[in-house]
Order: sequence, then C-alpha cells, then structure tokens
Amino acid sequence: MIKKIKASLHEKLIFIFLILLGIFALSFTIIIKNKCLFVKNFDPNNINFEKPNNIVVLNAECGNVIIELYPEISPNGVERFKKLISLKAYDNVAFHRVIKDKLVQAGDLEFGKKDKLDYGRIGTGKSGLGPIKSEVDAEFDFKKGSVGLARSLQYDTEDSQFFIILDDEPLFEGEYTPVGKVIYGIKVLEKIRYSHRSEYVLRPDFLNTIRMLKYEIN
Repeated sequence: MIKKIKASLHEKLIFIFLILLGIFALSFTIIIKNKCLFVKNFDPNNINFEKPNNIVVLNAECGNVIIELYPEISPNGVERFKKLISLKAYDNVAFHRVIKDKLVQAGDLEFGKKDKLDYGRIGTGKSGLGPIKSEVDAEFDFKKGSVGLARSLQYDTEDSQFFIILDDEPLFEGEYTPVGKVIYGIKVLEKIRYSHRSEYVLRPDFLNTIRMLKYEIN
C-alpha cells in the first residue's frame, strides 16, 4: 500500500511562490508585447467640437489622434493637408522619422507606403502636386502636439510630409509651417516605434488612415 506523503508548510509556500512568479512573468510578458495596453482610444463621435470642419482623425496602431487644423494661420498648408486627406493619400504611410519623446514624422507618399517601402530613399518622396510656399510669418507657439509641414533646408519646399512634436519646440517658430495641433490622443504617438541608433526607423510603424471628421460643403 502506497502511503500519501503530506507536503510540509515550507514546500506549500514554495509551490505558491512559484505559481505567483509564473503569473507575474506571464502578465509582464503580455504588458511588454501590448504597447497599447494603457493608451486611451478617443472616439471623435463622442466629443463636441466647436469647429468640426477643421477636425482630423488620424488612426494609428494604438488608436485615434484627433487634430484641430488652423486654416486662419496657414491657409495654403491646411488646404494641401486637407486635399491629400480627401484623396486618402496618407493611408498606410510609414512614420519613417521618429525621435523619442520629441517628434514623429510621416507623409512620404512616394517611398513610405507599406506596400512599396524604399529604405534607401524614404524621407525624400513627394506627392506629385508640387511644393507650396512656407507660411511662417504668423505667430504660433510650437507647443507639444503641434503639427507642422516638413521641408528641405530651403523654404517654400513643403509638400506632403508632416511632423508632430512630442515636446515644446520654441525654436521651430518662424521655421516651419504650422497646420494644427493634437487635442486628443497624444499618447498614441508616444508609442510609435523608434530606433536608438537613428532618427530613421528600419521597421517603422504605419499610419492606418487620416480622415476629416466632416467635409466642408462649398
């Protein structure tokens, strides 16, 4: 007859500790893999906006980024941004340039699309609509969440690429064309993949869609 051997208190405590350790390890792994776990996803349909015609909804991996556009500050820049949005040109475009806690940049329509990513030329692509003039004369504070049009070293070279800053950048005032500001969802952008070695990301995250909340009726 086989006798049952009772576990000692010490053995029971070790067993419970190992179970708790396993649960902790599993939970930690889930949290690490799901970078969006604690990011709130804002539904624009549940928010009342003063100027709904100037509201843009950018959707990325972790949720919606809601942007208010400022056509009174940069009419040409906002018009170009809205035109590309209406064409759905920004769908599946890479966040190709990311500086941790500082800036995310996207909008390379030529070399930054998910299905035809060109790592050798990304960041140099254009829209095919031609450049527009810089609008840098109006007073604008580049505070955290500000959205601006990227350009080359020369003025009047803005096209389709845009950036959103994740920290205040007072030196950007008078240098870049502002088009708007993030009013909800900045945390979504803070989760965009970045590289420790370079501003340009080898395997970038992608913008899913950008849409106007409402289209103006002319």
